[in-house]
Amino acid sequence: MATQRTSPRTAGVRTPPRAAGVLSRESGHEQVVFCHEPRSGLRAIIAIYSTALGPALGGTRFYPYACEEDALADVLELSKGMAYKNAIAGLDLGGGKAVIIGDPERDKSEMLLRAFGRFVQSLAGRYITACDIGTFSADMDVVARESSYVTGRSTELGGAGDSAVLTAHGVLLGMRAAGEQVWGRWGAPWQRRIGIQGVGKVGFRLARTLAEEGATVIVHDVDQRALDRARAEIPGVQIAPDLDALLTADLDVFAPCAMGGVLDERTVSRLSARVVCGAANNQLADETVAKLLDDRGILYAPDYVVNAGGVIQVADEIGGFDLVRATKRADRIYDVTREIFRRGAADRVRPDVAAARIAEARMADLAAVRTVHLPRTA
Repeated sequence: MATQRTSPRTAGVRTPPRAAGVLSRESGHEQVVFCHEPRSGLRAIIAIYSTALGPALGGTRFYPYACEEDALADVLELSKGMAYKNAIAGLDLGGGKAVIIGDPERDKSEMLLRAFGRFVQSLAGRYITACDIGTFSADMDVVARESSYVTGRSTELGGAGDSAVLTAHGVLLGMRAAGEQVWGRWGAPWQRRIGIQGVGKVGFRLARTLAEEGATVIVHDVDQRALDRARAEIPGVQIAPDLDALLTADLDVFAPCAMGGVLDERTVSRLSARVVCGAANNQLADETVAKLLDDRGILYAPDYVVNAGGVIQVADEIGGFDLVRATKRADRIYDVTREIFRRGAADRVRPDVAAARIAEARMADLAAVRTVHLPRTA
């Protein structure tokens, strides 16, 4: 029988030993759901950080976590990031995320995805899912056979398709804003040296566009197939043999586009770039890293600001997808990024602090408005 454990900010929830301190009142999460369906092999966690602005929207990551506590720690961080991302993007949506524990190439099946869809449906719209690492539009089509609360579906079925399209677009705009902040003008066209860690769904699009526009692009990925594709399809791309070689290369911009936590004390000390701007979620290993970057004179474009194009894309699907409309909304990422740098300079705080203040203020303001009772409609 399928099982579900839910924690609406209450004590007494059973958590894995190493994660026991993570899932608590201090985490700020409204609800955490552990999903298990033994016949399909489904093991998943859905985390809802906040619904102050509306239903919690965030993708489903399918990843071979070493243990459940690692998956829990990741989904808690990712769901919080989604709340801030949706708030600063101006969406009337809260923040949530899901992770499925397993190897997507080996463990993914129709039965498992449909079982996951039933858990999503059981939350009655508090959480809306989409694609993330290890999941694709075709997977969302399967999940949608069991749930009404699915975005990022195939364009053939009226969905928004692969959210990497506008994610990469938004990162490019954020990168332009950051470049102008550091160098006064970005270059014509984009004449900079850019290192990209991860050339998967988003990183590949980003690398190809930058190369086509005149940038020198250097990439690294742990997946040899991704590197082979980059070498074959991206004009003039250079391949770094490992992450250290990428970090220490002569770079203007470093773009993390793989898993989170790549920037820590060691990697920041080796980084040659003047700007960090990429698509990965939770790029900083912990809160102290933002100061390390700032101390070294490296401008950090907050990840949840510049990578918001993807959530803007799938959010547009909720009302009937229109790519032109979604792209226009994603275009605002350039202005939002510039405003964060402006406010940071005016308030004498780092960009990450300025961004968090804007997102938190919007969540607080809308939460206050929604204390007004609305009568039920038929």
